[in-house]
Amino acid sequence: MLINKIGLIGGMGPESTLDYYRKIIHAFNGECNGLYYPEIIIYGADINELMAFVLAERWEDLSDWLLNKIVSLHHAGAEFAAIASNTPHYVFDDIQSKSPVPLLSIVETTCIRAQQMGFQNIGLMGTMLTMETGFYKTRFVGKGMNVIVPSKEERELIHRKLFAEIELGIIKDSTRQELLSIVDRMVAEHDIDALILGCTELPLILPENGCGIHFLNTTAIHCERIVEYCLGK
Repeated sequence: MLINKIGLIGGMGPESTLDYYRKIIHAFNGECNGLYYPEIIIYGADINELMAFVLAERWEDLSDWLLNKIVSLHHAGAEFAAIASNTPHYVFDDIQSKSPVPLLSIVETTCIRAQQMGFQNIGLMGTMLTMETGFYKTRFVGKGMNVIVPSKEERELIHRKLFAEIELGIIKDSTRQELLSIVDRMVAEHDIDALILGCTELPLILPENGCGIHFLNTTAIHCERIVEYCLGK
């Protein structure tokens, strides 16, 4: 059986990296019979360093920082790699052009899934960078889909909750209800037919479906693609 060694840049944040590992193992187990599991090499990056680059808008430095980690994964034996976080995908195209191994994009993979499911008017939640820049919207619009983000006040609330609570493993029902209220408003005012959980921590607090629409769990979608590639599909 062909099994390509997986390289994973994690740590951004640690809670979602744990979720990635579990999902990859479970998905792999569903694809194979017996005790077949992939070799996974994880580079646990420092989320504080990531956010320092983002806040200072030092995109070239962010790209180099991530690329160095991919090179380390390659030297450790990884045959392809993925970044277990949405926010760093802002510089994905630049990293991909320089990477010594193939990279699997969470944005492109999610876009393909949304297109396959026939969604047209899609909401997006994530960090400020993910919601306020075009790296998600560009991909989706290019495939004939519309992407809508929450209001400025709602974006600030989502970002604050992500870093003050969810990234730290603090899951509050009150925060879940606040996030679902935002989705309710977007359904009522913008008629969205799906929601991109564009931060890999969001699936830790939000259900698979809610407010009468489908939630696109970017972590789960990315992990499924990682397993497919691992198996040479």
